[in-house]
Amino acid sequence: MSQPSFLQQTLDGKTTLGLPFTLGNGVRVQVMDEGVIRFEPNDSDSRKLDLVISCGVHGNETAPVELVDRLISALYAGELRLKARVLFVYGNVDALRSGTRFIKQDMNRLFCRIPDVSDDLEARRATMLEMQLMRFFARAMQEDKPRLHYDLHTAIHGSLIEKFAIYPLPPMGKQFEPTEIARLAEAGIEAVLLQSTTSTTFSFFSSRHCDASAFTVELGRAMPFGQNQAVDLSDMERYLAALIEGELPQPELIPEHTQVFRVAREIVKESDAFRLHIDAKTDNFMPLPQGMLLAEDGGKRWTITEENARIIFPNPDVAVGQRAGLIIVPSRSFSRT
Repeated sequence: MSQPSFLQQTLDGKTTLGLPFTLGNGVRVQVMDEGVIRFEPNDSDSRKLDLVISCGVHGNETAPVELVDRLISALYAGELRLKARVLFVYGNVDALRSGTRFIKQDMNRLFCRIPDVSDDLEARRATMLEMQLMRFFARAMQEDKPRLHYDLHTAIHGSLIEKFAIYPLPPMGKQFEPTEIARLAEAGIEAVLLQSTTSTTFSFFSSRHCDASAFTVELGRAMPFGQNQAVDLSDMERYLAALIEGELPQPELIPEHTQVFRVAREIVKESDAFRLHIDAKTDNFMPLPQGMLLAEDGGKRWTITEENARIIFPNPDVAVGQRAGLIIVPSRSFSRT
């Protein structure tokens, strides 16, 4: 009888901090916490990069979780030649077990904050994951190795562009890197959004505090476990497997078919009087006509003044103080020729 996968062990509550062990091919493995596992090559000094692959920050977004499970199983089976240090993270384990987006709070709004004694389980989990990433990337920062973090999600909305990524605002003195965007194109990502403000997401944390090239990656529609046949993640899986094997592509140009947007404005719900004047189920990337009243909150109004504006993540049901949508416009910052 085969051993349950790391995902199944996690869902069953059977993964906790353990002693390091070595696979038959010399790969060193350690479970760092519940749902958090690290793989290191036997000669880790010759590794090409340090890579974090996270998923399940929202517990109902299962296609990336199944993808990560396949990558971990391939490493255990010796089917991938490990040439990188890799940390895999199942984010909100309790929500994964319950099949819900979160238990009490949206975990992807709980990073980059000062912990409080009144923190609930999800807030404490977010803080623990921050410590795991700081510890993992510390060595790469000392040795100046490439540091990558892909936080994999699926969207609760339909989308006119199925696979896209959000590029967090870089730290002071740094810029958005065209090479990173071009790499994502090789992974099947069709559009990249350039953030204009700081954030409380997992990818923003690793960008700002670990100096990693980090992205929140949306890979289709959120579905329950076992119902992701319509989501084709083969390009992303090949790309991540290549990174694990130390192959870090260096494309010079962003492909013509890759669309780049920038976030023009955030729509923040400031009170219970907030009203969104489009259907909450509106597809991501839906065009918005100039002059349209998009939302209002008491005396505050969001009217579309931008040309070629689109909406992503419309959600009037978020908690007060959280983002209820993003207005995006095409970016002209990156030349493709």
